[in-house]
Amino acid sequence: MTTVTPPATDLRLVVGFDGSPPAIRALDAAVNLLQGRTGGIDVVYVAHLPSMAALSPGAVSELEIDFDDVEQELRTMVGERLSGREERWGFERRQGLIAEELLAAAKDTGTAHPDATVVVVVGSSSLVAHRVVGSVAVALARHSPVPLVVVP
Repeated sequence: MTTVTPPATDLRLVVGFDGSPPAIRALDAAVNLLQGRTGGIDVVYVAHLPSMAALSPGAVSELEIDFDDVEQELRTMVGERLSGREERWGFERRQGLIAEELLAAAKDTGTAHPDATVVVVVGSSSLVAHRVVGSVAVALARHSPVPLVVVP
């Protein structure tokens, strides 16, 4: 009988999370990947401003308030989902282009945990058009300097 020994390094999983079914599957997959290993899960919500050239200061303020509300809802959702299953997690909101911010989060995690293996975990897009013209997962696959897990 052989015994599988987990890797000696910590596993740090950066999970892109927006509350969608693919994101929930990615979070569940991260929990499974971390089982029996040291490390943790960094859940990242990226608030993405619409690409409108002229947003008034009032509109930007309203979007910020909306992002605050969404962040709180998502943080609560993650806490409820992970309660009793995995306690080694944190939640972070970033703002910008989603793929770029997830890669920046992975880089920051690698800097904070230099001896750890950092992996980005995302759900695949449920929209067929994204599989043809691109999605966050496709952009990450093209540019990620760290391992990437795309959960179907």
